[in-house]
Amino acid sequence: MITFTPLSGAANSSKTTPLCYLLQVDDVRILLDCGSPDWDPEPSESGESQAHPWEEYCKSLRECAPTIDLVLLAHGDLSHCGLYAFAHSRWGLKAPTYTTLPVQAMGRIATTEDVEGLRDEQDIGEEVEKTEEEDEENTARDESEIDKPLLPIPKSGKYIATVREVQDAFDSLHTLRYSQPAHLQGKCQGLTITPFNAGHTIGGTIWKIRSPSSGTIIYAVNLNHMRERHLDGTVLLRQSAGGVFEPLARPDLLITDAERASVVSSRRKDRDAALIDTVTATLSSRSSLLLPCDSSTRVLELLVLLDQHWNYSRLRYPICFLSRTASEMLTFVRSMMEWLGGTISKEDVGEEGNAPRERKRKRGDDEADEDALGALALRFRHLEFFPNPQALIQKYDSKDPKLILAVPASLSHGPSRHLFCSFAAVPDNVVLLTGRGEEGTLAHVLFEKWNSSQRPETRWDKGKIGSNVMMDGTIKLKLKSKEPLQGAELEEYLTKEREAREREAAQQAALARNQRMLEADEDDSDSDTDSDSDDEDEVRRALGGEGMDNDDDGHSRRRNKGDGNEGDWNIDGDEGLTKQFLSFDIYLKGNVSKATSFFKHVGGPTQRFRMFPYVEKKRRVDEYGETIDVGMWLRKSKILEEEAESDDIKDYRRRQAEEELKKAALEPPSKFVSSEAEVQLACRLLFVDMEGLSDGRAVKTIVPQISPRKMVVVHASEDSTSALIESCANIRAMTRDIHAPHIGESVQIGQQISSFSISISDELLSTLKMSRFEDNEVGYVTGRVVAHANSTIPILEPVSVTTTPKQSSGEEQSEPRKRMLGSRQPAALPSSTMIGELKLTALKAKLTTVGIRAELIGEGVLICGKGGSSDNMEDAVAVRKTGSGRVELEGNVSDVYYVVRKEIYNLYALIAA
Repeated sequence: MITFTPLSGAANSSKTTPLCYLLQVDDVRILLDCGSPDWDPEPSESGESQAHPWEEYCKSLRECAPTIDLVLLAHGDLSHCGLYAFAHSRWGLKAPTYTTLPVQAMGRIATTEDVEGLRDEQDIGEEVEKTEEEDEENTARDESEIDKPLLPIPKSGKYIATVREVQDAFDSLHTLRYSQPAHLQGKCQGLTITPFNAGHTIGGTIWKIRSPSSGTIIYAVNLNHMRERHLDGTVLLRQSAGGVFEPLARPDLLITDAERASVVSSRRKDRDAALIDTVTATLSSRSSLLLPCDSSTRVLELLVLLDQHWNYSRLRYPICFLSRTASEMLTFVRSMMEWLGGTISKEDVGEEGNAPRERKRKRGDDEADEDALGALALRFRHLEFFPNPQALIQKYDSKDPKLILAVPASLSHGPSRHLFCSFAAVPDNVVLLTGRGEEGTLAHVLFEKWNSSQRPETRWDKGKIGSNVMMDGTIKLKLKSKEPLQGAELEEYLTKEREAREREAAQQAALARNQRMLEADEDDSDSDTDSDSDDEDEVRRALGGEGMDNDDDGHSRRRNKGDGNEGDWNIDGDEGLTKQFLSFDIYLKGNVSKATSFFKHVGGPTQRFRMFPYVEKKRRVDEYGETIDVGMWLRKSKILEEEAESDDIKDYRRRQAEEELKKAALEPPSKFVSSEAEVQLACRLLFVDMEGLSDGRAVKTIVPQISPRKMVVVHASEDSTSALIESCANIRAMTRDIHAPHIGESVQIGQQISSFSISISDELLSTLKMSRFEDNEVGYVTGRVVAHANSTIPILEPVSVTTTPKQSSGEEQSEPRKRMLGSRQPAALPSSTMIGELKLTALKAKLTTVGIRAELIGEGVLICGKGGSSDNMEDAVAVRKTGSGRVELEGNVSDVYYVVRKEIYNLYALIAA
């Protein structure tokens, strides 16, 4: 049985991002994507900021994270994998995670850019905020719930991982190539997952999940069937084959999105022309453009388009890319050329790439290293990288014309938001949007402002290119930044730091002094001058003696606890002797103070000492008299571990340490500042759809061709969901079993099937008759399940030959059954089962190979015969499919009839009981 539950990004929802779904196949729980929301939404129209709109989603995810058995990531952007690092490190999402190599690299880049941008502007608040109810719940947990993880809630309410956690989380991913099946083990044993190209982003994946009990499940979201400049279209639709890719056709369950089911996209040629014309006209008029973009995925298409236009038109204006990870991202992409498509190839490298090899050798060391790695493409000569807006201002004046690409695309924080505040107030500047942005962000607010200003026939979802609009009015924006301390604040901070260092130094000195004193005491105790009383004291302490005090003579004496019979070990008796009460001695009981020995001593009877237990003193030297230095062995073990590490890991750790040291050395004492700015809008605004997604016409064409038996619609608004369902309802061959669950609503598909493991004995296996069906062999078996003591798996053994049924007690057993002369013993006829599904197209191809012509005449009827003349029509045979699993063969008894019947049988697996 299959159970599907959307945690976020459900159908019939106004907020369709992020994407995260829980798929349960029998007992295996699979998490499909793990996206993050935008952590800084804009205030609502009423002026009040929404109180953590992502809290419900995060609560559901952290509750189910420890129980997940498998994680599949489809794309490398924030809406698909942005929250994976935090869930992996904080919420116990340790299940095996699979994706493609580009998704791993791009997801790491996008998440790192996001967490660094947020942590550089605001105090995340790592400490956990607990309510009184949570404290009571944690206190009331019994011993059986000790291992369950707590649910930490940061004070800021934002679940943002650290950079180190991002690196560790994405290092743990398992990568696959396209069309590479992975047979899972452990609890997921029996499942097979296979990634296929989805388009839209580099490494974007359609996941095919094959279960022996639940059939085939296809998870396909954010597809693009069109070929782009840097990517090929999805493999789901093969134009050359004239239909859907065969391995992905007719699944038992299709999970797909309908976000753009009601959208008609404009032509790619018109979109590119509108973007290029706007850029050229703006720069020619000595103005600048701001283009908000993402940090890893869709920005590649923009970079390739702009670079081709710059090389073709020989423009000299700079292209400025404001991102901390842009250079690293391009380095990763250059090393994954086999994942790219479209017009990008190793020969299409522009003017610089066509230079002779001698010229390349004269370049700098960095470029020479890249040449050695084979990175010949995606060399953007006109592209410059800047980590922050301050670095951009230092190099280029605000009046210089330039094209600025700034992250993030949502304009909710980071360089793009800070640049917009100063950029929007300059007339003739252009803010160019290439995506609609997540709902609640500044990018979405600007898109709605632009879309509402267009005529009804030129809006973005009508297949037309709109025009830019002049913005007016004011908008209030909340800006967050990290500013260095100055004046009295800096002095106060330095004073506290100095006092903290002094306290720490004093504590370290005290610890070192105590350590030296302890070592001196141990050295004294290990010397040969130790008295016997010290050994006796140690034995007494081991036996439970506590509260030992030393008198003035240096002898130990037990404290008196009030009761004379239990308090003192040594009590003076009437005769001047010492009475000893040995309460814990298992050999000598009672009062033994007057016990005598056979051997006499001058001073009286010999004192009897307790002999159990014996506490051996720790030896500080080995058998050869050498002092044992444990720290030396620990240091040696660390050296061996470092030598065993690979060079890549060493280089990675070295670079990380150097970056941390540089950051700690260069970063002055700072504070987080939040301010509200009133921005005067005077620039122009234009939206050009460069999201790279299939529109409604493509979705309504592809889904019926896939022809799933059941379908689940996700990631869609209410209008888009209704549009796709209505389109499927008008197709007679399309399934009617379509689900569109809301957030948190579970949908059960199929029936509960219990699977068991069983072993077939060698004796029974030798008697089986197997028939081949597709890639499997099936057979009919009758046996008896036997459980052996030496095996945990039951064994199926053959059933012994049974005798004829016993007669009832009322019949006369003396009279045998009468048999006729020449008759045989009656026996039950074997029953047969045919496994498979007849495809008339496959039968037609098979008959053609044996010399029989066959033609489809519609309505599921195939006419077969040896020739096309009317003389042979009486030998014609009609094959008709009348229903599921029912085939009718009509015609006269002839050679054609038997040949057709034989070929039909050959297309099935015949199982005889």
